[in-house]
Amino acid sequence: QVQLVESGGGLVQAGGSLRLSCAASGRSFSLYTMGWFRQAPGAEREFVAAVGRSGGSIGYADSVKGRFTISRDNAKNTVYLQLNSLKPEDTAVYYCAAGYWTASDYQRGEKYDYWGQGTQVTVSS
Repeated sequence: QVQLVESGGGLVQAGGSLRLSCAASGRSFSLYTMGWFRQAPGAEREFVAAVGRSGGSIGYADSVKGRFTISRDNAKNTVYLQLNSLKPEDTAVYYCAAGYWTASDYQRGEKYDYWGQGTQVTVSS
């Protein structure tokens, strides 16, 4: 069992930055692929970024590539998402997720086993 708690969301102006954190409790954090997803009001949940077990990044959504950076610290059981050059369309609730058998399906939310409660990111124009 893994519990995930996100933090770091908030209100920021367009062009600004935020750093989201996701703290994991439970065993074997380093065995999980970690992903970030987001869901805007009235929209479906979408993949944002994922990082492999040892910290090698796997991939990003095209919409955030070059602006967002995912990283993890296995010693601290924490995964991060650095959000730069934020745009109003980045406004959403951001969720972190942990997947054990995720592998190449890292963009599919149903392949993740555990989810956090989400943190709100609001970007004003």
